[in-house]
Amino acid sequence: MLTAARSATLESMRSEVVGRAVTPADPKLIRYLQASMGALPHEILRALFLDGSRRVIGDEQMQHGTIGQLTVHARVIFRRALELNAAGVILVHNHPSGDPTPSRGDIDVTERLVSIGYALDVALLEHIVVTSTKHSLILHRRARAKRRPPERLRDSAADPNDATLALANARRTARRRLLRRQLVGADECFGEPAWDILIDLFIHEAQGRAVSTSSACIASGLPTSSAQRLLQRLCDAGLLVREADRDDGRRTHIRLSPDLAHRLTAYFAAGED
Repeated sequence: MLTAARSATLESMRSEVVGRAVTPADPKLIRYLQASMGALPHEILRALFLDGSRRVIGDEQMQHGTIGQLTVHARVIFRRALELNAAGVILVHNHPSGDPTPSRGDIDVTERLVSIGYALDVALLEHIVVTSTKHSLILHRRARAKRRPPERLRDSAADPNDATLALANARRTARRRLLRRQLVGADECFGEPAWDILIDLFIHEAQGRAVSTSSACIASGLPTSSAQRLLQRLCDAGLLVREADRDDGRRTHIRLSPDLAHRLTAYFAAGED
């Protein structure tokens, strides 16, 4: 009866968290975490995945053991965040000792995960340490000056036609796609050859650099013959334009059509991915 009563209580507390907007300091969230894992005799790591409105869309145990092993599981945490299309993550682990003070290892691991999350545009909102009666917020405790600024480039887009901002955001998008491939380790899940070509062309043109047809083929990640066919389809659709190299008649340059270049500038200036 006691076990059933406890399960019912935890489920009631969980219903007040999952599917709702929360903050790391939300009293209901803290009480739920303390009740569900604060008194456990061993450490576990848990992740709450949040959407763009800070609603909890996932509550999952990620690791059983010590927090010192967390660096090995960063791939698992962020792969799951990408699968859920989460905008943010709140990590939680318990201290069986009863002292919620974060260790040096807790802090170091948290800061590394903040950096990884920032690159992937998945914000690590907080790392909470709980016991049965107390808790500690690691990021809240850290000096603000030592934390990476939370602002995104998209937040500063006053002019949708700002070419400088568009270039910076396009670079960020290209970097994120590369990091996602490296982190997840499954290129086939992120293969969008046409989009990769357009991003690469946009970045080069924004820098005033011409792109040869062969370089564009490399950017697609496809075999040369397949990449050339894709480029031809994009040209036929009026998205790309071929131009002869004035300095070398044997070489052909490829560029975005003026209309597409204008639309991509507005797209990236708005911070889209």
